Amino acid sequence: MNPVFRTIPILFRHPSTYGLSRITNSLYLSNGTAANNKLFLYANQITTVINVSVEVVNTFYPNINYIHVPVTDTPESRLYEFFDPIADRIHTVDITQGRTLVHCVAGISRSSALCLAYLMKYHAMSLVNAHAWLKSCRPIIRPNSGFWQQVIQYEYKVFGRNTVRMISSPFGIIPDLYENEMRVMITL
Repeated sequence: MNPVFRTIPILFRHPSTYGLSRITNSLYLSNGTAANNKLFLYANQITTVINVSVEVVNTFYPNINYIHVPVTDTPESRLYEFFDPIADRIHTVDITQGRTLVHCVAGISRSSALCLAYLMKYHAMSLVNAHAWLKSCRPIIRPNSGFWQQVIQYEYKVFGRNTVRMISSPFGIIPDLYENEMRVMITL
């Protein structure tokens, strides 16, 4: 049996973790491995791939545009300067009937932060709502604390107010969205 077909049932059972996670009609989020899978790209009619990493090298396939955002997954890395240009690019692809896949290494931190910025700017979602939506589509998202601070700053730029704030915890500075989860961890 073809090895690709043996893995498809697993991918369909857990698409949010192993495959491409559909965020909107034209936006997908994934890890670097899935982003280099020709079957996934063509089956989902991806026309633009945005690689938000320094570690993953894309395999270039015909009729797909590639954009590289060379950012490391550290709290000190500056992702903020890419929020507007990448959100604008995703929007442009959408209005031209294309589909965008944003990925980093694991599809957890860098790429999810860019998707949050896009949802705020072009879908008028507050950060708390954008996070809830993104997490419902891809449960493993978890931007690092530095990226959280930057998307909080971006939310203020877009809406003039904040729905998420950073708080102190025994695990360091975290977004208040994680407060209940942190309390559960402490009791365990």
